[in-house]
Amino acid sequence: MDLKIISSSSAGNAYILENDQEALLIECGVRFDHIKKALKFNLKKVVGCLLTHEHGDHAKSVKDVMASGIDVWATAGTFIALKEGNSHRARITYSGDQFKVGNFTVKAFDVQHDVAEPVGFIINHSETGNILFITDSYYCGYNFRGMALHNIIIEANYCKKIIDAKVVAGTNPKFLRDRVITSHMSIDTCKELLKANDLSAVNNIVLIHLSEGNSNAKQFQEEITAATGKKVHVARPGMIIENFHKRPF
Repeated sequence: MDLKIISSSSAGNAYILENDQEALLIECGVRFDHIKKALKFNLKKVVGCLLTHEHGDHAKSVKDVMASGIDVWATAGTFIALKEGNSHRARITYSGDQFKVGNFTVKAFDVQHDVAEPVGFIINHSETGNILFITDSYYCGYNFRGMALHNIIIEANYCKKIIDAKVVAGTNPKFLRDRVITSHMSIDTCKELLKANDLSAVNNIVLIHLSEGNSNAKQFQEEITAATGKKVHVARPGMIIENFHKRPF
């Protein structure tokens, strides 16, 4: 299984888990032609799309995705906000639900963002083991000690020192700073969440959705590597992480 990063920023988020037989799209916050290109225009292998919430940088092409014949899993609140709840391709899920998407088993869980019903996902596949996917959440009330995590895809949006310094300098308005810290995950919170869980079986940690102006990719990668001792990637457009597997080889 490979993990493809189509885009990972406030400009758009979209990711693909893919092997030779099937592909799972996670978020669709970019133009649909970018998604098709990343799939090499083989839409038939896409078993579905997981959508965390309705913001445009995560759901921009949801209408095109469903029109192409791909089912999308999201909460009722997300579909209502997108005005797409009546589509036969809209598959409503709730926090705590477990469901199958092709050979992937997925469980949704609550996250904390500034929309009605945002969720994160635990995604399991025989090749990848358990993948934790969490983005656009300033806090996670769960720990996942009861399961073995094998790969983690997690938001590290901003550094509080950087964003506070920009407010003091007058380059960032305070209202924007306040909105970010009550809707996105800081590098410190990301680190705390990781350290609160059993990482002994984890092979890859992928940091996603870094803020262009309020983060430092090199610093974030070094901090999480030091805190976890794991292989850490910072998502960038076009990146392919090969062998995104349960066991390294």
